Amino acid sequence: MRPPARPRAEPKPVALTPEEIAFVRSLVIYEDAEVMALNKPSGLSSQGGRGQVNTLDELLWAFAKPGKARPRLIHRLDRDTSGVILTAKTKPAASFLGKHMMGRRLTKTYRAIVTPGAPSPAFGVIETPLRREEVGREAYMRTCAPDHPDAEAALTRYRTLAANDQAALLELNPQTGRMHQIRVHLASIGRPIAGDVRYGGALMVGGAPAPRLMLHAAALAFPHPGGGMKRIEAPVPGDMQALIETIGLAKRNSGAGLAVSGS
Repeated sequence: MRPPARPRAEPKPVALTPEEIAFVRSLVIYEDAEVMALNKPSGLSSQGGRGQVNTLDELLWAFAKPGKARPRLIHRLDRDTSGVILTAKTKPAASFLGKHMMGRRLTKTYRAIVTPGAPSPAFGVIETPLRREEVGREAYMRTCAPDHPDAEAALTRYRTLAANDQAALLELNPQTGRMHQIRVHLASIGRPIAGDVRYGGALMVGGAPAPRLMLHAAALAFPHPGGGMKRIEAPVPGDMQALIETIGLAKRNSGAGLAVSGS
């Protein structure tokens, strides 16, 4: 018989500077009594990992009440991915949302700039299994055969929103939550995300630089702890929107710049 699990100790509060507090508060795009959503910028890690410091998880101490815990992250985004990230403000809300996340009730919508041009077909499903591979101190995901001993099922739906000969703007809905799933799936069909140096993405698109991974978590729909469904949207960041316009994709897709909404 296994011994009972030890209760996990609450992390110690992190002292934040006034500038850090102001910064993380500026990221909030929705808040009510039970949940809070933020628009995470590219370059900010969601949680600590190998050599990760100054994370969003630490910055959430800015919202902790005296003697209380900070909001809890419900899911994560890659360090270089921008967009909507959800937190729970209470333990019951964290438990509720965690169960629904495990049951794949959270619907995630991403935008990505890929090269060179639209995939063929222009919309479809990528259902290639993935496996984790350690290379030195770095972790990568690789496509693999379904019968590989380390294979994990992975499914991503995509559709082309705008395209020319140089690049395309895609909307993506991952149905599973594997590490780097969207990035590896798109690379596997010959359409790596611009700026994704890890998986073969172009650093220049139509003569314009891709300064970072051009992947944005544009919307998140989820069952709200208080009842009903909630959808939170975040605008495409300025650097990504500028690239969309520079390479001529904005004219073909008037919805490239999302507005914030909660319904």
